[in-house]
Amino acid sequence: MEGCRILVIGGGIGGLTAAIALRGRGAVVDVIERDPDWSVYGVGIIQQSNVVRAMKALDLLDDYLDAGFGFDEIFVFLPSGEPVATLKAPGLVEGYPANVGIGRRALHKVLGDRTIGAGATVRLGTTATALDDDGEGVDVAFSDGSRSRYDIVVGADGLYSQTRRMVFPEAPEPAFTGQAVWRYNFARPADLAGMHVYEGPIGVGLIPLSADLMYMYVTTPEPGNPRYPRHGLAATMRAKLAGMPPAIAALAEQITDDDAVVYKPLEWLLLDGPWHKGRVVMLGDAVHATTPHLGQGAGMAIEDSIVLAEELARAETPEAGFRAFRDRRYDRCLYIVRESLALCRGQIGQGPRVEQGKAAHDMFAVTAAPI
Repeated sequence: MEGCRILVIGGGIGGLTAAIALRGRGAVVDVIERDPDWSVYGVGIIQQSNVVRAMKALDLLDDYLDAGFGFDEIFVFLPSGEPVATLKAPGLVEGYPANVGIGRRALHKVLGDRTIGAGATVRLGTTATALDDDGEGVDVAFSDGSRSRYDIVVGADGLYSQTRRMVFPEAPEPAFTGQAVWRYNFARPADLAGMHVYEGPIGVGLIPLSADLMYMYVTTPEPGNPRYPRHGLAATMRAKLAGMPPAIAALAEQITDDDAVVYKPLEWLLLDGPWHKGRVVMLGDAVHATTPHLGQGAGMAIEDSIVLAEELARAETPEAGFRAFRDRRYDRCLYIVRESLALCRGQIGQGPRVEQGKAAHDMFAVTAAPI
């Protein structure tokens, strides 16, 4: 792959880890990102031991952990607040924690700094407006009027991927699940050193992000996919937590800043067919977007990036590498999408209830397998 010119479309988690992995194999990498400010959506993210292992493979582990909060235990509670289980997540890197909570901005800085430090070029406020694949390379037209030619194009532009729409215009669009997630940051109490999960129709989790910070997620049924105005959003989130146990009710009183509330309808997508066409390939949410119930959306994109770089490095042609990449990734990503969706549907009464502790235990076993 030495000297191969690759364009990565999308400057989020999947795109940046792809750029790092591909640069590590000697490719010349350009990254384009539509957001001119390279801003970050969301508050925090939980990542499990398979991501810790992946960060080690990318030589990012120490920087990553310095930016987040490592922990091993997950505490599960009934809707009443009664504790029912404590799970000790299996670690995959000796001497390191099994799970990491990390602010999305902190993670973005780690990945962005390494992408640029590795020698990739990042262009902000830029999109690809046309991809002309002639079989030998891809001529790309950009929104700023420039053009360039690449050996490979990687679409890592997320759930609403414009790359997917250009390459596979017949592909399905993301499907709304009937549920949404609310997120909010809080000061972390000293005794919250692991993840706390509250089961029930309203799912709640508390995840440490740093020595001083944690975030709450709340999953709620949202029939009809309503859109809430920004003004009053904090009060709306508080109302969703009515009747929760005392520990959560006390935190709900602190939800006062409309602009600090992050609300997101939950959607999913799985591309059953090929994840590439010609010399254009896609990864992450562009081809297998999951709900967050197993905390593996970003993890799947990060693993994708490593596998794609490995397969391209050993393949005789880009298309052979793309096929091998999808073959290694499909079953694992299908599992995460399917089982996350089952948890979601169970919470909103559209399917049988799934016990959170067992689902997490099973997920740890699957993701502990080599990628």
